[in-house]
Amino acid sequence: MRLFVAVVPPPSALSELGEAAAELHALPDSARLRWSSPATWHFTLAFLGETDEAVLPDLTERLARAAHRHPAHELRLAGGGRFGDRVLWAGADGDVPTLRALARSAGAAARRAGVAVDESRPFHAHLTLARAATGHVALRPYAEALAGFRGSPWPAERLELVRSRLPASGVPGERPRYETVRAWGLGE
Repeated sequence: MRLFVAVVPPPSALSELGEAAAELHALPDSARLRWSSPATWHFTLAFLGETDEAVLPDLTERLARAAHRHPAHELRLAGGGRFGDRVLWAGADGDVPTLRALARSAGAAARRAGVAVDESRPFHAHLTLARAATGHVALRPYAEALAGFRGSPWPAERLELVRSRLPASGVPGERPRYETVRAWGLGE
C-alpha cells in the first residue's frame, strides 16, 4: 500500500485557504494547472511510498510513540510559493519548528520499522495547491498573489498515517484518493 504521514489542517483553515486559492483561477494559464481538491490538502511529514502491510503493526506502534513525544502546537496557513514552475504551494506560520521535529520523528519511526523514507529533500512545510499539467507554467504570479495570505491560527493536534489510492491508469481527470489508516493525538 502507498502511504505517507501527515498533519491535516481543520476544515475551517482549509476553507480560508480555499477562498484565497479560488482567486488564483483568474490568473493566466490556470487551466493548464491540475488543482488539488481542498479535501486532499495536508502537510506531508514523511512520504513512505509503497509499504508492505507486514510492517504496519511495528510502523503504527512507532508512529504512536512519535506522536506522544511532540505536543499539540499552533499553526496557520500562510503565504505561498512554488517549486520551479511545476508545483504551487501554500505555506505555514506558527510553531513550524515543532512540526519540523515531528516530521523528523515520523521519518525515523518509519525507518526503524523497515520502511525506506524519501529523504532526498529537507522538510519544507507546504500544502500542494496545484501542479503543472503539462510542461511548465509561470507560477511566480500565483505565488506572489498568495504571499500576503494569512489564515487563522489552529491547533495541530493529530498525526495521521494516510493511504494514497492512485487513479486507474488512463482515467482522465481522476485524482488520488486519501484515507486515514490510523491517527494519534499529539502529546497523548
